Amino acid sequence: MSLRKAVRLALQEVADADKAPQMQRYMKSEMPFLGVSAGPRRTALKRVFAAHPLDGAPEWRRGVLELWREAEYREERYAAIELSGYHLYREHQTLYTVPMYEEMVVTGAWWDLVDEIATHRVGGLLAAFPDSMRPLMLQWAGQSDLWKRRTAILSQNRFKQRTDTALLFACIEPSLSDNDFFARKAIGWALREYAKVSPREVVRYVQAKGISGLSRREALKNIAIESTTPPAPPAPAPSVQE
Repeated sequence: MSLRKAVRLALQEVADADKAPQMQRYMKSEMPFLGVSAGPRRTALKRVFAAHPLDGAPEWRRGVLELWREAEYREERYAAIELSGYHLYREHQTLYTVPMYEEMVVTGAWWDLVDEIATHRVGGLLAAFPDSMRPLMLQWAGQSDLWKRRTAILSQNRFKQRTDTALLFACIEPSLSDNDFFARKAIGWALREYAKVSPREVVRYVQAKGISGLSRREALKNIAIESTTPPAPPAPAPSVQE
């Protein structure tokens, strides 16, 4: 049995058909759901992936893309994303995977698919290959495709102190004038994550750029503005008259 068929069978075995319509409505997905919650899905997929090892990076990439392209249910695309990050294939996370992730971002075109790829897959490549990935993220950030821009903005969400601030702000910049909800949300989310390590810099940036609305609320969500303002110097002590 092929990996794709084994994945579908395993997902069908743990599916709750009664949940499927509600899951599809919540995600506003044209692709139907089987009705598999995250926990049972991950357990089932680990079992399938362990039983169907893939030999080498090219076969692994083909396996991921076959699951992705042949998916008839949303959970099968989730399976492709999980296979792309499966621990047995960590050494295959090289620049050769960029076209695969780019295809998944562009054709996935929705937050439940794109955000995992942005933060965990593309972000991982950016951390490992900054000299090559940095210009690519700048390129994606300036393109018309919303989901490539969102990927570039979110790619450092897990970097914390390792965040390349100049790159973060440069990726945000082209989307500042975009009123699309997912662009505004991405800006706010990325800034909120960076604020965990540099709140004053985020406040400075938000104020300098006049960021308002959803992006501002998200960016400053966990910041007490007062605490980011440097304290006033103490008043001089009164002179003592002799």
